Amino acid sequence: MNQSAPLRSAYLHFQPITTRWHDNDIYGHVNNVVYYSYFDSAVNAYLIEAGGLDIHQGEVVAFVVSSSCDYFAAIAFPERIEVALRVAKLGNSSVTYELAIFKTGETTACAAGRFVHVFVARESQRPQPIPALLRSALARLQLPA
Repeated sequence: MNQSAPLRSAYLHFQPITTRWHDNDIYGHVNNVVYYSYFDSAVNAYLIEAGGLDIHQGEVVAFVVSSSCDYFAAIAFPERIEVALRVAKLGNSSVTYELAIFKTGETTACAAGRFVHVFVARESQRPQPIPALLRSALARLQLPA
């Protein structure tokens, strides 16, 4: 793969994450599947804090329907990292996020990924329009065209 690692300046929001002892695998670095939990944690923290998502009682919930990640450099416990977040596409009931993992203070990403959330009604689990407060929070993460 010839893709180059993204730069910090390409993102609009940063969520600090502390790596954990059990994130490391037998090779001494954070296992590839753990990056997805970092992405999920960062996005959901943003949705709860900035968009008012009520994960326990809200009428709308968000399901991940697609995800991917590319790796450029290893991270390992006990490093402190930041998950960078931006919105690539904001649809009626879905949003595509672009994310990157940075070691705190570094300008080049260690990994970059994307995932798609579809917002659904909690009861029916059928797609629902993104509520206004959440849509506004997500729109703030879109890069200018």
